Amino acid sequence: MRNVVLYHLMSLDGVAYEEPGDWLGDEGDHLIDYLGRVISTQDDVLMGRGNYDYWVKHWPASDFEPFAPFINGVRKHVFTSSALTADWANTIVVDRPAIDYVADLKQGPGADIGVHGSLGLARSLMRAGLIDRLRLVVAPAVVGQGRRAFEAEDTVRSWALTGVEQGRNGTLFLDYSRK
Repeated sequence: MRNVVLYHLMSLDGVAYEEPGDWLGDEGDHLIDYLGRVISTQDDVLMGRGNYDYWVKHWPASDFEPFAPFINGVRKHVFTSSALTADWANTIVVDRPAIDYVADLKQGPGADIGVHGSLGLARSLMRAGLIDRLRLVVAPAVVGQGRRAFEAEDTVRSWALTGVEQGRNGTLFLDYSRK
């Protein structure tokens, strides 16, 4: 069975997205190396429609290593009920319930399945028990407001810490597996 791996950048208080988003300190090569290790095990990525619309404007023209070649080449499963307005290579439009689709995808052949961003999708997969691993980058900042990676309505789940690294500026790189 394939693993669904949730990768999030977040603040100490759990904020994963807010504008202008300048709270993530510069961890330089450590952050890039960690991201490279995360994506090296993935051959599919799950995305919500909002994340797709945001990323399709940036990543196809980017040369940022290692993520641009990865995200441009990987199969992207986009959950949406309407037609996409921009094309992006290797995109699969999914118009069925995410829980059923991901449960089936996990049973098929392949490597890990990544979730990068797409907070609403990530939370619904977490509630359904479909996330197998967490790869979290926790910045040493308290943001106070913004969209959080995990919300109060999320189901309580226990996780086993399988790896921890500390960046030079205090950022934590945390790996968890579902118990």
